[in-house]
This record gives sequence, C-alpha cells and structure tokens, in this order.
Amino acid sequence: MNPSEVPYPEDGTHALAEDCRRCPALCESRTRISWGNGPRDARVVVVGEAPAAGDPGADRWKGGNLTGAAYTSRASGRKVRALVADAGVGPAYYTNAVKCHPAGNRDPTEEERTNCRPWLREEVATVAPDAILPTGKHATASVFALLGRDLDGFLDTVLAPVDTEYGRVVPLLHPSYEEVWRSRLGHTRESYVAALAEAVSR
Repeated sequence: MNPSEVPYPEDGTHALAEDCRRCPALCESRTRISWGNGPRDARVVVVGEAPAAGDPGADRWKGGNLTGAAYTSRASGRKVRALVADAGVGPAYYTNAVKCHPAGNRDPTEEERTNCRPWLREEVATVAPDAILPTGKHATASVFALLGRDLDGFLDTVLAPVDTEYGRVVPLLHPSYEEVWRSRLGHTRESYVAALAEAVSR
C-alpha cells in the first residue's frame, strides 16, 4: 500500500481537555496538544511515544505538534498507518503516550509519561479495543504501566501478545527504527506485517 493513500484525519480529534498544564517543559515546547484520532469503536489503539516537532512546509502530513492529531507526520505517521492498513487489523485509533512535543525530540521523561497516563487510560477505556499496539520502548512502558507491569527488555516483547483487561497488547517497533531492528529480529516487512495480523487475531 502506498502510504500517501492512507487516510489523513483532517478533523475528528478526540480532545480530552481544552488545555493541560501538568508538564511545564512540554507546555513551553509544544505548538498544540496532539490528541488521539480515529473511530471511538476502533478495533485497535495504536500508541506512539510523543509527537515530533512537525514540518510546517508539508502538504498534508505536518505532524501532531502542528495538526493536533497523533501520528500525522510524513515519516512515522504514514509508516504506521500503512503498517496497520497492510496488516488488515483496523480500523485504528491513533494516540501518543505523551500528548505534547518534547523539545529537540528528546525522549519523554518518566514523570511526563506518568502525568499523561490518565489521558491514555481514558482513551483506551473509551475505545475498548480488541488490541493495543504500542510503538517503541517508551510507548510500551506507558501501556504496561496501565497494567501495573514493568517493561524488562523491550525487544523481547515485540509482536509477543499479552492478554490484559484492556485488550490484547502487541508491542511494535518504533517506526523510526523499524527497518534497522526488523531485520535483526529476523523479519522482512512482509513477515512483520503477517506476524502483526496473526498476533492481533489469534
């Protein structure tokens, strides 16, 4: 599937508050809060780490920090949406563990992930998906924290389903590093897509 064909949410974001001031550093660095988007009865919830700075010169895929909608960047957004579409596991609701852009695209801190966790919990409860697909180490740690679990060794969890009270959790590689780590895990893109489809449906 051509990623440029993946539907881009022009509106319909799920804003849970008009403003949030829990993280002063993020309030200073963000342009907009990047809320979740997608159907409220989606089959899967895809959880990213945090919105990137975004590209104001992009045509449609400007990024969540500028659009206010998670996973709408030219790189990660298109890649993740294409993965979900090709695996046939949608419809999907897209969100982030941390809703605001950290300056310099740094990793969100544990405190920031903790501060944002109530928003993530509310989104998951609203959608009540069959599966949750956290992308990358920090997103997976945030989802595991909802379950009262610690993350011990991220790569060992990739594509390994865990059935929970919130739905089946299937960690994925972060889209920025997918090509590098996918081959190290013994997958082609085709086998990775097939493994995702099987993990969600079994």
